[in-house]
Amino acid sequence: AVDVNRMKPGLTTQSLAGFVNQGSQVVQDHASLPLFSNVNEVKLRNTTTISRFMKLLDNYERSTGVTERVTTEETGFIHSLSVISPQRAHQYLGFKSQLILICLDSCGFEHVFVGETRSGTEIIGFHNWIQFYLQEKNRQLDYKGYKAREHDLPDHDDHVLNLQFTWHGVVKPVGSAFIGTSPEFEMAIFTVVFLMNTERSTTVLVNIAQCQMELVVIRHGRSLGTAYPRLLSSNSRHMRQRSH
Repeated sequence: AVDVNRMKPGLTTQSLAGFVNQGSQVVQDHASLPLFSNVNEVKLRNTTTISRFMKLLDNYERSTGVTERVTTEETGFIHSLSVISPQRAHQYLGFKSQLILICLDSCGFEHVFVGETRSGTEIIGFHNWIQFYLQEKNRQLDYKGYKAREHDLPDHDDHVLNLQFTWHGVVKPVGSAFIGTSPEFEMAIFTVVFLMNTERSTTVLVNIAQCQMELVVIRHGRSLGTAYPRLLSSNSRHMRQRSH
């Protein structure tokens, strides 16, 4: 599937992040600059699904266990999804209703796209680059470096990054996110994986451009519990290994 609204934000990936124990709040900063060096904000505001998605992000409470309510922003975002692919309206309408039920009508949306804190000491979820950019811009988030294997350095056009950061002072030792993708692309691809079977956890191996990754989807009943990409290799390292 082609992500027609994909962006190519400028990145300053900088240095390999250090090891941090789960639950530890002590982390060394290996990145003196923000992750995002240049993002086209005009395109962000003028792409309907992205602009409505950004308005939706403000509706959620950071702490787990706080009940959210349906808002006009959520309704507007759902409406924007209905005009993504008019030429495939008949096939899409059924899929759209499933996407909304699986992703939006669940706490999984907040977990994946917004991020949450548990007991004020642990970040859970938070797998969306737009939320990362906005929180970094507002100085609520501090990028500490990327996580990668040796000789597998990220570049400016990577589709997925494994990251280390703090958010409101809480450490995420390693998180992952697509970079530059539209929210509708991410929701669609996670919904497809969700619908592949009824197992609690589904992992699919995917090659996109130079990257090899796993798409991990975990169910919470009939809705999304969590979903994220897990980068395995970039710069076509998996292809070079296969040829040996």
